[in-house]
Amino acid sequence: MNRLTLPGGRGAHPYWLQAYLLVFTAVGLFADSRVTALWQQHLLGALSFTVLYLAALKAPREQRLQVWICVVVATAYEVFGSLVWGIYHYRFHNLPVYVPAGHGIVYLFGLLAVQTPLVARHGRRLAYVALAGAGTWALLGLTVLPAVTGRLDVQGALWLPYFAYFLLRSPRWPVFAAIFIIVSELEICGTSFGNWYWMPVAPWTHIPSGNPPSVVAGGYCVIDASVLSVLWLVRNYRVGLNTIMTRIKTTISPMPGPRIWFRRASRVKSGEVVSPAATSLI
Repeated sequence: MNRLTLPGGRGAHPYWLQAYLLVFTAVGLFADSRVTALWQQHLLGALSFTVLYLAALKAPREQRLQVWICVVVATAYEVFGSLVWGIYHYRFHNLPVYVPAGHGIVYLFGLLAVQTPLVARHGRRLAYVALAGAGTWALLGLTVLPAVTGRLDVQGALWLPYFAYFLLRSPRWPVFAAIFIIVSELEICGTSFGNWYWMPVAPWTHIPSGNPPSVVAGGYCVIDASVLSVLWLVRNYRVGLNTIMTRIKTTISPMPGPRIWFRRASRVKSGEVVSPAATSLI
């Protein structure tokens, strides 16, 4: 059977983990729509973090680091977008515990796509397919869907050029193509089940929005750039700290000083041996 070999010599059947993450995302959102208390939602969040941790073990160490950085970075964006800006709201008007873990799952899904046989076989043609899907959804959000949903999705369409640029120009295009798939599923399920709700008109900017916006997956281009920036800072901090510590250790290490040899001197007309200090007039 065809196997996907990951760095480090580990193998995994292609796509099984991605399929598992897709299923868990939909089932988890449905379960959250049925909880009636925050403690139940917290348990779901703990389960989500457990799933993320175990799934991330299947990825190379470098990707695991990126996933956990993504959890922190995306949480900061969530706090701003939901609690400060108020462009969308969760059903309990909080930030559910499963949301940071969900961002990690989405990002891991995208990173794992890089090593799939599908990407190796078809290459950037898959990016064109993802772009066609995003473009079609954005166009429908401006033309057909407003008659059905009563919403004009300008916000989703505004993400399209940004998403297209990264999809067509970035060497990490498989990450964005895969993220478009899982984010589309996540947003459609989340808004359909009532887990969260996008405002019809965004506060501050007054831009009309769909529920969900069509190409909101483009936001992960910002998250990915933030993750790589943090990763660069962490690496350079480590290098700089190691350099500083090395110089400190070198500086404070005792250095051997010059050796002082005392010469024996003899008093004139005497057999008594004295040191040079004894002959000083001071």
